[in-house]
Amino acid sequence: MRRKLLFSARRLLLPLVPLYRLALAIRELRLLAAPARRLRYPVVSIGNLSTGGSGKTPLTIALARALLQRGIRVDVLSRGYGRQSQWIDRVDEHGVAEDFGDEPLLIARVTGVPVYVSTQRYDAGLLAEEDAQPISEQNHQSIVHLLDDGFQHRQLYRDVDILLLNHEDLTDCLLPAGNLREPLRAFQRATVLAVPADEPEVEQYLREIIPIDRNSETSRWIGPIWRLRRTMEIPAVNGPVGAFCGIARPEQFFAGLEAAGLNLAVRAAFPDHHRYTPRDLERLIAFASVAGATALLTTEKDLVRLGKLASAFPASMPIAAARLHIEIEDQTAAIDWLVKRLTPSPSHPPL
Repeated sequence: MRRKLLFSARRLLLPLVPLYRLALAIRELRLLAAPARRLRYPVVSIGNLSTGGSGKTPLTIALARALLQRGIRVDVLSRGYGRQSQWIDRVDEHGVAEDFGDEPLLIARVTGVPVYVSTQRYDAGLLAEEDAQPISEQNHQSIVHLLDDGFQHRQLYRDVDILLLNHEDLTDCLLPAGNLREPLRAFQRATVLAVPADEPEVEQYLREIIPIDRNSETSRWIGPIWRLRRTMEIPAVNGPVGAFCGIARPEQFFAGLEAAGLNLAVRAAFPDHHRYTPRDLERLIAFASVAGATALLTTEKDLVRLGKLASAFPASMPIAAARLHIEIEDQTAAIDWLVKRLTPSPSHPPL
């Protein structure tokens, strides 16, 4: 019901969509007037068209691990959404989300690779290459920069553009009435499309002749498509649980927990990237206790954002995090293709 009301309310903003479309056109002209800047080493961008919830961060983590297994040095460049500082910085995995952003901090902790944050990812890349230069020169080793949430950050040149798309993207509309940051036709800028393995209709739609603008111009995708499988690693809990999160698509989290057989006594959805307060936790614990929950479950990203507040949960209402994993179908072939695509090129040394 809440989702339907929100959908109806946002549709009232449809008259503002042409203004947003105009702003996109002006931005496009500015981007065309200023060529993207290149880093010394190759850049792989992971992004999407919508305002969140597509699995960019889990895919970034999966790619970092896969490249590391090939003996390739990896770092991650991120905007650091939600952080208070605007400095160009390397993420301290023992730091807090307020300083680096929840997603960069999570990536650094889970993968162990260097993660750099800056509103201008080119500057973050320069710092990454400066830090890695002594090691790379000594070992004659190249580096791959993973650009997290980079599809719209076109000021930085990328060698591979991975775009995540799902069924909702195909039927959604532009901000502010919908969740799309760009029209669907923007998929043509991508190098690889990544779609949910359990939504075969998305791949079928993209492979067919489809309309891409009001003038009935059509196109179809002929490039590679990666099918992504999402799994949720849920800690063992006994009895009913209270579930809460501050992510773009909370219903996916709640549905995943229920699909795993958990009884959700309470569910609470906060805004995406919500900064929790002690008062929030007091209410969560109170509601969960009254509902008979034996524990609270949240996402790994939310647990990172809680920081020291996570220690405020009493032994009678412990907190645990469910981990989202993304696996690429036929991952060996996908990474083979990616590595081959990145090597060699005139602008950077071989991997």
